[in-house]
Amino acid sequence: MTARVKTMTATMLFLSGCLLVVLGMEAQAQQGGADERVILTPKPGPAPRINGAKIFGVRPGSPFLFQIPATGERPMTFGVKNLPEGLRVDAQTGQITGKLDKRGTYQMTFTASNIHGAAERPFTAVCGETLALTPHMGWNSWYVWENHVSDSIMRAAADAMVSTGLINHGYMYVNIDDCWGVKLVPKDTLHPEEPRDAEGKVNTNKRFPDMKALTDYIHAKGLKAGIYTSPGPTTCAGHTGAYQHEEQDVQRFVEWGFDFLKYDWCSYDQIAKDRSREELQRPYRLVSGVLARQDRDVVLNLCQYGMGNVWEWGKDVGGHSWRTAGDLGGSFEGIATALFRDGFDVYAANNLHQYGGPGGWNDPDYLLLGYLSNWKGQVVPTPLTPNEQYTHVSLWCLVAAPLIFSGDMTRLDDFTLGLLTNDEVIEVDQDPLGKPGRRVSKQGDLEVWARELEDGSKAVGLFNRGEKESSVVALWSDIGIRGKHTVRDLWRQMDVGTYEKEFTTTVPRHGVVLVRVSSSGV
Repeated sequence: MTARVKTMTATMLFLSGCLLVVLGMEAQAQQGGADERVILTPKPGPAPRINGAKIFGVRPGSPFLFQIPATGERPMTFGVKNLPEGLRVDAQTGQITGKLDKRGTYQMTFTASNIHGAAERPFTAVCGETLALTPHMGWNSWYVWENHVSDSIMRAAADAMVSTGLINHGYMYVNIDDCWGVKLVPKDTLHPEEPRDAEGKVNTNKRFPDMKALTDYIHAKGLKAGIYTSPGPTTCAGHTGAYQHEEQDVQRFVEWGFDFLKYDWCSYDQIAKDRSREELQRPYRLVSGVLARQDRDVVLNLCQYGMGNVWEWGKDVGGHSWRTAGDLGGSFEGIATALFRDGFDVYAANNLHQYGGPGGWNDPDYLLLGYLSNWKGQVVPTPLTPNEQYTHVSLWCLVAAPLIFSGDMTRLDDFTLGLLTNDEVIEVDQDPLGKPGRRVSKQGDLEVWARELEDGSKAVGLFNRGEKESSVVALWSDIGIRGKHTVRDLWRQMDVGTYEKEFTTTVPRHGVVLVRVSSSGV
């Protein structure tokens, strides 16, 4: 996030303490542009289906919290076969809590049952020093609430993650971005607040009266809580930063119960001597060292916009993900341009597939779907067309990017939910092998991207960046396979046929066809 904070000028309502910007039907009717908003994702059936990550990392002695994500009619009964000592499972909610004290790899099996049937799925917990064994999934407040974020907004987001069913597909983190601390630049002289307490620990502003109560609320739902700060004196929006208080601020975040920290470069430019790699790494080495000494696992997101080829060293300085380019939504009107430039071209030009993997992921920024701030005082539909939205999610899954949604959680329609909850698409992103995909062919505006998956199959995206519908070909020789293979359309969740040397399909403008290519055994 860069410094982009605007004063709200549109008509406003306050509902349950949340600021809502009300728009007329004209703005809503423009959602997605000219392409038809076709919902491709089938609705989940009534029988249980267990989803989400198949592997999870935790450090010895740290609090363990994992929600078994499962679709299907409620009530549902959950269980875990071979549950390790120190953990317990709530049969009604599917929440697994407790602690693992001994290092090791724990193989277990999740179970879920209801009146329509039962499901099982293997799950591995790895107790060691490596977190984020699959890319993070969740929500961040910035691109919709920016400087108006509040306790009630965060609670509403957590509620919505449960009520909309996102939690049943593996979404886990509910993250506060900038503007929860005391404003320093410009300082509010009419209503001054102390940025730090007598011990030097960071304070919240009046919109967050009790951070511990907020994280307790989020955790009670089986979710995890994230927070934001900068290594500089102030955050991007001018609120209290962590400079010279890193130890105290991390301790406070742990006291409050946070599980995720976004560390945004921002005003650290005032501190760094230059843009040398040593200076770029310094604040992140410092904070990761402090985090490593805590008795709570905190996933660290490096947000410094790709400076100094961060993908080459982000994991070495303790990062679990690192931003690879500028803000995808820095210009509301430019989101589509940034999607293709920063999503496709930055990734391919720098061979980023060589750097991401279990414990550290390339992060091209958030999923900008649904309703977003347009930086002009309004919350409006994303400027991405429906085709571009399918392209957005498909590419993020192919390159093993974090799936962090940053639209309005309380206004999710069926189209946006379909984009966020397709379990066969999510399985590509969360594949336990953790091997990011790459571009394997490019002919003008037509591109093919492929990703190797744990079971030996390939996830393949056939993209059309051009302005007209076109035929795109995925050659077996490009994706590294031979012989007859079955092709499955992941968005539609249906097999489309068996092919021997290539797969050809028609792709709409700015669109994608995402498939899984598996050996037919013939």
